[in-house]
Amino acid sequence: MILIDGKNISSKVKDEVKNEAINLANLGIKPGLAVILVGDDKASLTYVNSKEKACKMCEIYSVKKTLPASTTEDELLNLIDELNKDDKIHGILVQLPLPKHIDENKIIEKIDPKKDVDGFHPINVGKLSIALDGFVSCTPAGVIRLLKEYEIDISGKNAVVIGRSNIVGKPMANLLLKENATVTITHSKTKNLDFYTKNADIIVVAIGIPNFLKADMVKDGAIVIDVGINRLDDGRLVGDADFENLKEKASFITPVPGGVGPMTIAMLLNNTIISTKNFLKEKK
Repeated sequence: MILIDGKNISSKVKDEVKNEAINLANLGIKPGLAVILVGDDKASLTYVNSKEKACKMCEIYSVKKTLPASTTEDELLNLIDELNKDDKIHGILVQLPLPKHIDENKIIEKIDPKKDVDGFHPINVGKLSIALDGFVSCTPAGVIRLLKEYEIDISGKNAVVIGRSNIVGKPMANLLLKENATVTITHSKTKNLDFYTKNADIIVVAIGIPNFLKADMVKDGAIVIDVGINRLDDGRLVGDADFENLKEKASFITPVPGGVGPMTIAMLLNNTIISTKNFLKEKK
């Protein structure tokens, strides 16, 4: 079994991002990322602070807009409008979830698709579905980068994605298709799930249930990518895969924490660099 080290690969991506940011600054343009946080959700605040710290490390100009939970939908839409027009900002990210009185879809659609570094705008989702270049959701993009760094050939493999969220499951399936895998999407309503997982060469599990994927659901030598992160009552963090029992069976496996997680912010910064380069090309 080979442990896929997301911390190590994310550091490599961040080093690449920093070098690109320095090169862009020498050309007179400093990459800029704006993150909007509405309300005081602790997990969201921790995540936003991590993004801010990563931006500093990678020489990216960072703007954090913290708004109260009472912020109206119109106020948030107006702020996004301002950031869309701001030439110093090349990436805009609205931290989800939003308070219940705000329509998430309306907010995501307001972001300029050219600055949608989270890859959630319907235009970028559509581009991915027909294999055109656009921004890709950061976590699935990070999974593909991990597989490539470990020289895992995706082409022709049977890949099963467990979970169908717009943020991970669906874009993950499209990215694997783009890499010529034969892809099956499964989810909470799938009957005889282990029929699919036992035939899979690559399994990406993102269902939000601790230790959901068991060793008897997986064939010997399968590659297991665990996107889940769950906190147990005793405070431990575990993934959606039963790591302790699966590690004896899988050929490659991601740990939790330290697997896919660190890649998300790294790929967000990478998307910000791509956006800045696109902006520079348009200016020429």
